[in-house]
Amino acid sequence: MTKRIFRSIFLVALVILLAGTVLIMSVLYGYFNQLQHKQLKIETDLVTHAVENEGADYLEQLDVRGYRITWIDEDGTVLYDTDANASKMENHLDREEVQEAITYGYGESEHYSATLLTRMIYTAERLEDDSIICVSTVQYSLVSFLLMMLQPAAVMLLASCLLSALLASRLSKKIVEPLNNLNLDDPLSNETYEEVAPLLGRIERQHRQIVDQLAELQQKQHEFDVVTGAMSEGLALLGASGQILSINQSAARLLGTDQNAVGRDILTVNRSQEIQDVLFRARSGQHAQSTLPDGESEYQLVASPVLSDGEVSGIVLLIFDITEKSHAEQLRREFTANVSHELKTPLHSISGCAEIIKNGIVREADLPQFIDQIYNEAQRLITLVEDIIRLSRLDEGGGDEAKEPVDLLTIARDVVDRLKPYAAQQGIQLRCGGESAEISGVPRLLSDILYNLCDNGIKYNNRGGSVTVTVSRQEHEAVVQVQDTGIGIATEHQNRVFERFYRVDKSHSKEIGGTGLGLSIVKHAAMIHNATIELDSTLGKGTTITVRFPTN
Repeated sequence: MTKRIFRSIFLVALVILLAGTVLIMSVLYGYFNQLQHKQLKIETDLVTHAVENEGADYLEQLDVRGYRITWIDEDGTVLYDTDANASKMENHLDREEVQEAITYGYGESEHYSATLLTRMIYTAERLEDDSIICVSTVQYSLVSFLLMMLQPAAVMLLASCLLSALLASRLSKKIVEPLNNLNLDDPLSNETYEEVAPLLGRIERQHRQIVDQLAELQQKQHEFDVVTGAMSEGLALLGASGQILSINQSAARLLGTDQNAVGRDILTVNRSQEIQDVLFRARSGQHAQSTLPDGESEYQLVASPVLSDGEVSGIVLLIFDITEKSHAEQLRREFTANVSHELKTPLHSISGCAEIIKNGIVREADLPQFIDQIYNEAQRLITLVEDIIRLSRLDEGGGDEAKEPVDLLTIARDVVDRLKPYAAQQGIQLRCGGESAEISGVPRLLSDILYNLCDNGIKYNNRGGSVTVTVSRQEHEAVVQVQDTGIGIATEHQNRVFERFYRVDKSHSKEIGGTGLGLSIVKHAAMIHNATIELDSTLGKGTTITVRFPTN
């Protein structure tokens, strides 16, 4: 804009300068022309009076420069001429200025010479003896005058152009300065030209509209970031070519990157074949799914194309961590298989014994032994079914039962009293001690925890061994510890003993009637109470299991 204003001002100044120069030259030319006419008339009057007084002697001694003086007789014969031989000159009677002098006493005329580009001015004045004095001089034409003034005019024009350029530059900057210093954040506070006021008003309205729209976009962006940031699922928005436009924390964590990945191609973050496959299908407009194994973890990939006018303009990539789900599915399959196996074994035993008795193959003396076998297998089957039902209830929300203040020491003493006859039968010393520790919990589930821990401590112990239950209070938690002097658990098995139907020694477990679900019930009941379980065991020396319950 500054350049346009500068050019406009400079051109206007230049046009005005040229027009002024032409006008001044014309005025000066007219002025000097009139002045020259007056001067020539004065010179003619002086010569006329001198000739009347002194005659031809005056003309002969006169030093004439720039003028031509001719003395003509009344019949037009040239009597004297300062520039030529009078006798050889033609008759001047028919000349315009001479005729006017004869008629009016004074005459003037002008003659233009195209070859010399000059104009001659002639004056004539009649003397008392009717002779005529003619005086002529050169008057330059307008073209000649301009050519003569070309050099000073060019210098003046150049100086004027430089001055005009300087003034135009300063003036254009001064004109634009208020516009360059406009406060667009508050347009109406500017003090500038009145002509700009409508524009500033419109800018103010658009500014308010943009601010409102920006605030709305920022609010939506904040809401989007909060929602996607709180998602456990990974969400990545990709461009049509695969560059990352937006990625939430979960997706960044699952892909092993951070928020700085925005703008990069997703294949520079993760080049797995599974991601390449789902992106390829999404770019072709298809909804694609796949699973991505990553060490011990497993993810599900879901890619959906974003269509605009029938073309894929982007891709939405969802990443789900299905590690726990896959593990749960695996456990569920193992649980189903284990349940089938565990139920089938006692049922086969009961069916076999019953078939032998039915067919009368058993001797009368051996009949009680077969009946005892049927009874024991039936009891084992009942126990197994009860544990399965109890565990299923815990899986389906057994923690929905109302919680109430419970003293863990009271629960522990009750469990110990119930198991003492069984412990004595196995030759195990069962003890309970500690201090009162009250928590908010479900009495039945807490009893199950302690019962199964003590029951395992008795079953997997050595004859003459001991099981000790200790209840204590610590800062912000209540602690129950069950310690036995039994066979212990090898290190490689300690991470799996809380799984369903997992047995360290299957033959020994079946011999003592274990179902393999006791510690799994303990784990689920502890989770319902937000408790943590610690296992410390040494093979051949014993096992200590500690359960920590939060008290607030």
